[in-house]
Order: sequence, then structure tokens, then C-alpha cells
Amino acid sequence: MVLRTLLLTTFLAVAGCASHARQPAAHAAASSLQGDDARPQQAQGWIRSELYFGVGIEGDADSAIGEAQWRAFLDKEVTPRFPDGLTVFDAYGQWLFRGAQGPERLNSKVLVILHEDTPLRRADIEAIRLAWKQATKHQSVLWSQQAVEVSF
Repeated sequence: MVLRTLLLTTFLAVAGCASHARQPAAHAAASSLQGDDARPQQAQGWIRSELYFGVGIEGDADSAIGEAQWRAFLDKEVTPRFPDGLTVFDAYGQWLFRGAQGPERLNSKVLVILHEDTPLRRADIEAIRLAWKQATKHQSVLWSQQAVEVSF
């Protein structure tokens, strides 16, 4: 199966190189843009929400939230609210509590969701934050947002 896929890919690449009647790149790209209601060709009034979830204090294995627990949270709380897609990054962060001697260091997950800027979508984000705080007893989930223009 792998060999067949490799041969097919090689054949298509060679066939593409042999073509003399090629369209300009800009025209080819523009003609392939498509959209639907959930993923419009171009849209305004969307925002990029980033949510920062602490998943464990650096160097403290007992504080770690495992991948299975994280995936279960995504499946239960996030995906039903944003089924069209999202991105998760593993991250590291730190902050200094007022009066503390040194920074608190934390392994984190950054959840990025591009969505329409509506009261319903904002309520969905807030519900996700609340669910995480209740599930983990964490004090906060940082929410950063910015206006974006999107194209699919």
C-alpha cells in the first residue's frame, strides 16, 4: 500500500512537471477558493480566541494533568461547541504572584479557535473556561482575543 501510494505520488509529480500549459499561480489559487456557511470563502466579524490552560507545575509530576484527561475535556467541553475545528499547542508559561519570591512556572495548553464574534460564541468560550476551572480547581484560564479576517 505504501509503495503504491509512493508510486502514484511520484507519477503525479512528474506529470505535473511535464505540463507546458500552466495557469498563472494567482489565477489557479483564486479559482480554487470555496466556502460554505461554516467556512466562508472570506468573512469579517470573526475573532481569534486563545485560551491558556495550565496542565501542570514544572517539575511537579503530581500536579500534571495527563493527555487522556486533556483529550476527554476537549471531547466533552470544546468539540461539541466548536465542531468545525480548533488548534492546540503545547506551551510553557510563567507569572509572578504579587509578593512571591519567584515566578510560578507551568506547563500549558493553548487552545486557538477562530469563530464568529457573537454573544453565543462568547458564551461558549466562557463555558469552556468555567468547565476547566471546575474540573481542575484552577483559579483561571486566560482568554485572549483579537479581530481577524478569515478565508477558507
